[in-house]
Amino acid sequence: MSEFAAQFKAAATRLTRDLRHRGLIATALGKYYAGRDEKKARFQNWQDARQAAAEVKWEAVNHLDKYLEEFVKKIEARGAKVFWASTAEQARDYIVEIARHNRVRTLVKSKAMTGEEIHLSEALEKIGVEVVETDLGEFIVQLRKEPPYHIVFPAMHLTRHEISDLFKEKLGSAPTDNPEELTMIARRALRQKYLRADMSISGANFAIAETGMISLTTNEGNGRLCTALPRIHIALLGIEKILPTLDDLALFLPMLATSGAAQALTCYNTLIGGPREIGEMDGPQDFHVVLLDNGRTRLLADAEQRDALHCIRCGACLNVCPIYKNVGGHTYGTTYCGPIGAVITPHLRGLQDWKHLSFASSLCGACTEACPVKIDLHHHLLQNRRNAVREQKGAVERLLFAASVIVLNRPWLFRMAGKLAWFGQRFHGVIKGTALDPARAWTTTREAPKVVRRSFHDYWRRRKK
Repeated sequence: MSEFAAQFKAAATRLTRDLRHRGLIATALGKYYAGRDEKKARFQNWQDARQAAAEVKWEAVNHLDKYLEEFVKKIEARGAKVFWASTAEQARDYIVEIARHNRVRTLVKSKAMTGEEIHLSEALEKIGVEVVETDLGEFIVQLRKEPPYHIVFPAMHLTRHEISDLFKEKLGSAPTDNPEELTMIARRALRQKYLRADMSISGANFAIAETGMISLTTNEGNGRLCTALPRIHIALLGIEKILPTLDDLALFLPMLATSGAAQALTCYNTLIGGPREIGEMDGPQDFHVVLLDNGRTRLLADAEQRDALHCIRCGACLNVCPIYKNVGGHTYGTTYCGPIGAVITPHLRGLQDWKHLSFASSLCGACTEACPVKIDLHHHLLQNRRNAVREQKGAVERLLFAASVIVLNRPWLFRMAGKLAWFGQRFHGVIKGTALDPARAWTTTREAPKVVRRSFHDYWRRRKK
């Protein structure tokens, strides 16, 4: 068992027993379900919309080289500087060098999962840059020195009382349970950071090849403040964020809002195409776009699982996953949690170290049904399991699989194995839970299934006679 798997198991065991924690998540997601279903009903046909979105992403991902080149050509023509980062280290080094060269002291950051993915904040803080998360949820978990709990709702695991206590301790504010007052406390603290910031970093929800623009969606307006006020802006985005045309946003923006936050449309939708031009009142003087690979081309080369790159980071699969709802986001120990994280993390960070995420699933298929771009998530979890076993099978495993193939292909042997299993289970109670128990991994936490003496085929044969 890898170190990451051991940590996951320990955290999952602890949190599944925490009924208060599970209650908080169930309450938050209960409100989401009601709002999401109402917004889905506003589409003329939700399933047709899912199919259309899946086809657009298929076109973009399967012709990624073409659309990336078109995007870069268009955005560079308006003065943006584009950097291709093959690895997380290359992306970090490039951004850190920009900050160092421009003597940046304060940096404001709009929500960017790619920044979490490459551990960007830590690298910038090492050279003395103050990094301030401006998304309210991200700001809260940053004050707690925690990673985001959820792709869309970073502080979903906290109550307003806990947030009030946090603001009192870190910001010196008066205690309050009023959500609006808590928001205003954060707003007053953040406004000063926007005004002092030398540089900003954002992600991108989409990148439009046809026009050479990035699309940002936020509910708080922090994305616009980040990109408008500081003199340097860096957009850090994965190469899979490409959409072919501007018209595609007419489908993807409402689908993202509906699946991600149970909204008809996100409050602020912004298109950015380059640095400030002559006569414009705001915008950065220098605009950089960092296109991040970091394992994505390996996934692109896998025709079986390539559609995982269709993901628009809405978080819908997390919201319906029974495992996520019981163990929470921090248990996964990685940037992308839930079903989509269990699919892509082994590709991005190593299959053997992270294969446990793909095994931590009921395979109920709820994630696949919820995905707005129709990613075949639960089958990809099975494929990750298969690939992990293929890569690393011990001598005992190989022997067991070979024996299984022989038995399952010979009905008479299968029937005999059933008889022997019924006989053997009579002695299993003696060794159950001990080192001699071959099913100890199962029987330490659950009862072993009973093997019946007479199979259904035997019963039916006798009944016919």
